[in-house]
Amino acid sequence: ETCRNFHCKTGKVCHADKQGKPHCICQDPAACPPTKDYEHVCGTDNKTYDGTCQLFGTKCQLEGTKMGRQLHLDYMGPCKYIPLCTDYEVDQFPLRMRDWLKNILIQYYEHDLNTSGILTEKQRNKVKKIYQNDKRLVAGDHSVELLLHDFEKNYHTYVYPVHWQFHQLDQHPVDRLLTHSELAPLRASLVPMEHCITRFFQECDGDQDKLIALKEWCHCFGIKE
Repeated sequence: ETCRNFHCKTGKVCHADKQGKPHCICQDPAACPPTKDYEHVCGTDNKTYDGTCQLFGTKCQLEGTKMGRQLHLDYMGPCKYIPLCTDYEVDQFPLRMRDWLKNILIQYYEHDLNTSGILTEKQRNKVKKIYQNDKRLVAGDHSVELLLHDFEKNYHTYVYPVHWQFHQLDQHPVDRLLTHSELAPLRASLVPMEHCITRFFQECDGDQDKLIALKEWCHCFGIKE
């Protein structure tokens, strides 16, 4: 009962002492619920964990040590070989990412036509203009040349998706700055498919203060405003 509304950070669980007072203690990795293969994750120690419960429980038990400070969620899925990102690939990365963000919003908008709930009314109005644009490049496996041409020709359709993603990530706290932990959900889900995303985010941080400001984010995606 005492733990019902008592919040513990990731990797810790609530435990009531003999007096019934709630405390946060490290999650025992061995006591984590069983997971499916698709729920496995890779840690920055290049070790596959059964799930985030096991990973963050392990990190908590290593708290105060160098290994504990260095252990983070690297990406979703079991550990595998991730090739290095070349200069050419990182230059082309924003083209694919911009197109992907635009198409994600289009999918959300189409979903909300039948069942509202993903986008707010203000967001739907923004995406509606992109959706109704008859010159919009539809989703597909497009060449770098076509993506670049479309960005130059229909620049305005890419501005909102880039801004939208920044504000979706900027949550803890909302301060127009993205921290490592705020970037982690997007980065962790994309690393297995887009191996350049880590280097891309590192290079977005122009002043190397470990924070990505909205201006830095937009600059990385070629957005001028």
